[in-house]
Amino acid sequence: MAFKVLLTDYEFENLKYEEEVFEESGIDIEFIKAQCRTEDEVIEQAKYADAILNQYAPVSRRVIESLEHTKIISRYGVGVNTIDLNAAKEKGITVANVPDYGMEEVSNHALALLLAWARKVTILNNEVKKGNWDFKASVPIHRFNEQTVGVLGFGRIPRRFIEKVKPLGFKTAAYDPFVSAEDMAAAGVQKMELDEIIRESDFLSVHVPLIDETYHLINEERLHQMKQNAVIINTARGPIIDEKALAHALENNIIAGAALDVTENEPISLDSPLLKMDNVIITPHSAWYSEEAMIELRQKAAKNIVHVLSGEKTPYALT
Repeated sequence: MAFKVLLTDYEFENLKYEEEVFEESGIDIEFIKAQCRTEDEVIEQAKYADAILNQYAPVSRRVIESLEHTKIISRYGVGVNTIDLNAAKEKGITVANVPDYGMEEVSNHALALLLAWARKVTILNNEVKKGNWDFKASVPIHRFNEQTVGVLGFGRIPRRFIEKVKPLGFKTAAYDPFVSAEDMAAAGVQKMELDEIIRESDFLSVHVPLIDETYHLINEERLHQMKQNAVIINTARGPIIDEKALAHALENNIIAGAALDVTENEPISLDSPLLKMDNVIITPHSAWYSEEAMIELRQKAAKNIVHVLSGEKTPYALT
């Protein structure tokens, strides 16, 4: 009998890359496409699934405990906050992601947001379009070698981001409790503790995963610890920053600005105060995207499933 592979939800125009991987695998696969939004919908569709391919639909403990045949849950992307990892581990189900598909794209996007703020590109562009041809609209701008770029997290993406930042002259620092000072020093980066990097960074770039410990990691208290000229950049997950506290900090000149590719709720609400602020840049969770990255993501997510259904271990297994 054919293995049943359920795609819980997707937003691609077609599924040709996934279908090609399954067709070329030599495994008899029935590919079932759904557009689940709720736990109940996933439970209903996944009754007989041998494998699940997941984008945004919730694969909670309740969903996982209902699974009878599932061997693997593969997620499009790096983050796996849609999936209850503990429940999957208890059930003996492999969970896999694609941690390396967008490393260049996300680090490039973070760099673009950094440079847009460091040279006040967006602010100056908006002023010129209003008829104000005057560099003073950007005051103050400082030399890069007088400023510190701090990163929260020191995995693949922030390491690559720092590699791109350093030749520009910025001083660099990182916070990651799981990476040693020696490892960071080998990359030419100073290790700091969380409160220290919050205080010392002129630009703070967020690259930690969204887990219980990082939810609202950047909160009202930590925003008040930042420099008044500081800018926070987030290309990771929106809920890492308390958005209400951020809006308050920006409105009251507690920090200078923000550049966000992710928000607490996506799409961002049209009545969000952040949309009305000149000192905020927002992009629509697009840091991951290039045509090449999208293809790589979809192929590797499908290959995770092929590996496990073939009796092999996928190199991207998390459980």
